[in-house]
Amino acid sequence: MAADYSTAKTRLGLWSAVIDGALILAFTQGGLLDALGRYITASGMGTLASGLVLISAVTLISSLVSLPISLFSTFGIETRFGFNKLTPRLFVLDQLKGLALGIVIGLPLVALVLWLMDISGPLWWLWVWLVWSGFQLLMLALYPTFIAPLFNKFSPLEDEALKQRIEALLKRTGFKSRGVFVMDGSKRSSHGNAYFTGFGQAKRIVFFDTLLKRLTPTEIEAVLAHELGHYQRKHIVKRIVLTFALSLALLFILGQLIHANWFYHGLGVSQSGTAMALVLFFMAIPAFTFPLTPVSSLISRKHEFEADAFAASQTNASELIHALVKLYRDNASTLTPDPLHSAFYDSHPASLRITRLKQL
Repeated sequence: MAADYSTAKTRLGLWSAVIDGALILAFTQGGLLDALGRYITASGMGTLASGLVLISAVTLISSLVSLPISLFSTFGIETRFGFNKLTPRLFVLDQLKGLALGIVIGLPLVALVLWLMDISGPLWWLWVWLVWSGFQLLMLALYPTFIAPLFNKFSPLEDEALKQRIEALLKRTGFKSRGVFVMDGSKRSSHGNAYFTGFGQAKRIVFFDTLLKRLTPTEIEAVLAHELGHYQRKHIVKRIVLTFALSLALLFILGQLIHANWFYHGLGVSQSGTAMALVLFFMAIPAFTFPLTPVSSLISRKHEFEADAFAASQTNASELIHALVKLYRDNASTLTPDPLHSAFYDSHPASLRITRLKQL
């Protein structure tokens, strides 16, 4: 089953990449983006309004084109392999909620970015980076209590014996949170997981209800110890710093390209502008960041190994091994991936993690 599931997802991923590539070609060399820009400019709207309409139109078209892939993934592959619990009604509700969040949160942020790009002079990219970084930190604090509950129900952990075991683990590792919660992940999927989310005083620990039903208390403790290992080894902070540094570099590059005519003409656009520059840059950048994929995977694997080692120091390593085997099996993840593919893409390599845990 794991091999068949991995093959099906990989094939869908290839089709998704082909469709995304075709869409980018249609937008750029096909002239669709240029035509949209000309039509919106001809409407007589102001610069800021025109930019918002252009970005919204591109986002809407991209979402509609990718919708069939999402539908087939959820109601095709996930259903065929017994993972999907999502109903069509809930799928539509999720899409509508995501759209509403994009309008309420995304549009004002984009408007602010476009405004800063227009009025901040040559260093606009630095001001935009500061705003974007502040926004990301704000979302880390607000997501657990305001955004996540819009999609899932979070209930305090009621199993007293398990709760005491977890509290003892938190005490000896020095981790303080706003509580331990159970998420109703089973209403969307049978996949299981656990994580902690939030930032500062808003941190909370979350278990999928599917995971609690599948693992023993000692295995759950080991999984949580792994997640706490990410916190204790400052992996979250390191990822945030790396993300902020990369975003600063990319915005600096965009700052050098925004007034270069060859940048627009080379991508099939005859008119320049802040919104057009943003759209073109984010369409083109994946082609240049793709070579960084193995580096990102290597960093993630290193963090996983360190978190596993921390878990082994706080709990029984064999319990984490048992939990990982159950989770990988229940999620139909292959334990024998192609080594080259795994080295390039895998951030949580099952076989390597288990081998290292056995050594511990």
